[in-house]
Amino acid sequence: MVRAVGQWLERVNGRYPWNHNDHFHGWILRRLPRRRRRALDVGCGLGTLVGRLRSSGVTVVGLDVDEPMVEATRTRFADDPGVTVRHGRFEDVPADGSFDVVTMVASLHHMDLEAALRHAAGVLAPGGRLLVVGLARIGAPRDLAVDLVSSFTNPVVGFVKSLRPSRAAVAEAGEEPAVPLRDVDQTYGEVRATARRVLPGARFRQRLFFRYTLEWTSPTS
Repeated sequence: MVRAVGQWLERVNGRYPWNHNDHFHGWILRRLPRRRRRALDVGCGLGTLVGRLRSSGVTVVGLDVDEPMVEATRTRFADDPGVTVRHGRFEDVPADGSFDVVTMVASLHHMDLEAALRHAAGVLAPGGRLLVVGLARIGAPRDLAVDLVSSFTNPVVGFVKSLRPSRAAVAEAGEEPAVPLRDVDQTYGEVRATARRVLPGARFRQRLFFRYTLEWTSPTS
C-alpha cells in the first residue's frame, strides 16, 4: 500500500514539475539587510537569483564551480556593470568582510557544511546577512511528516504553475546547461545543530517542498 501511494505521488509530481529553488527567492528578498551594497550568490547557476538581487539595487557577484553555468550567466549579464560572474570555489573567496549579503540556494550541500558556514562568517561585513535555502535528509519522524505533506501539496503548486515552462524542460531542450546534482549527506537535525553551534543566533526552519531555510546576521560589534 505504502509503495503504491509512493509510486502514485511520483507520477503526479512528475506530471507537474516546478522549480523548488526559485520558489524561495521571495523569502530571500524579503530578508535582505537594510544596508546592502554588495551581494555574493554562491552557486549562482543560471543567474535567476543574481538578477533578482540586482533588481533590489545591489552590486552582485555570482559564483559557481560549473563552467557552463558561469559562461551562460556571464552572457546573460554582459551589459550590466553591476554584475560580476566568477568561476571558482566559495572557500577561495577572501574572508575580508566585503559582502553585505551572502546567498546560497541548493549549494551548501555541495560543500563541507561547517567549513562553509565558518567561511561565510568571515566573508560577511558586520551586520551582513547569510541567507541559505538548502536540502537535507530525513533524520527524525518530524522530518518525515513535513516531507509527506510536501509530497501531497507539491502537485497542487505544480498545477498552478503549469502554464509556465519549467527550467527542467528548457534544459532538456538544450537551451540551457543542466544543473549539476549531488546527493545530500546531512540530515535536517545535523544542519540545524551545526549552524547553531558555528553561527550563534542562526535561525533554521524546515520548510515545505523539501527545503530548509537558514538565516544569520553577522554581529556589528
